[in-house]
Amino acid sequence: MSAPPADSAPPRLRRWEQRTEVPLFGISLLFLLGYAIHVLAPEDLRAVRNLGLALVGACWLVFAADYAVRLRFSGLGHRFVRVHWLDTLVLLLPLLRPLRLIHIYTVVQQGREKPRLSLYARVIGYAGTAALLLGFSAALTVYHLEHRAPGTSIHTFGDAVWWACETLTTVGYGDAVPVTAGGRTVASGLMLCGLALLGAVTGSFSSWLMQVFRREDETRPPEGG
Repeated sequence: MSAPPADSAPPRLRRWEQRTEVPLFGISLLFLLGYAIHVLAPEDLRAVRNLGLALVGACWLVFAADYAVRLRFSGLGHRFVRVHWLDTLVLLLPLLRPLRLIHIYTVVQQGREKPRLSLYARVIGYAGTAALLLGFSAALTVYHLEHRAPGTSIHTFGDAVWWACETLTTVGYGDAVPVTAGGRTVASGLMLCGLALLGAVTGSFSSWLMQVFRREDETRPPEGG
């Protein structure tokens, strides 16, 4: 997690997070939309591509303002960069914002007596959504970096999506492979994040199944009774 426990955070910071996390997630989707427009729009539609780039810049300014407010309300000074390392990383690389998705549920639920979903459902839902958004972000980035590189095997956005699916699931057929330094860096990051997120999904799903089977065994009447 990118921040100290919720109870130890200053009240102003907790209130700010409760009010802004969900709107910021919406802005992160706009950021992703703007980047997708900039990357996927045809070359002859220069105005459309510039519009996507402007949307990316505007969203990043919102992220930077949010980071500045968090830094001020935290009372940590320069230590904020180290303590809230995920916030810092996401500011530098906004396409990693899906990694903050699980934190959103924690923040929103701070004022509630009980969570609306079970622990397993929360982890599966939020980690699964984060993995999908992260995979889409990686596909866009790799397509942007690779589709014109000499010797590339990723020529279309469809190739990039297929590569992202292979990488996230650790299948690795080898038919679509990044050849640029930037593409391989993105691939390495997606492997690490994908393993963690999908591991959380599969682990929680297995635990949920075990819990269901255990409850069935406990409620089943004894044989011969």
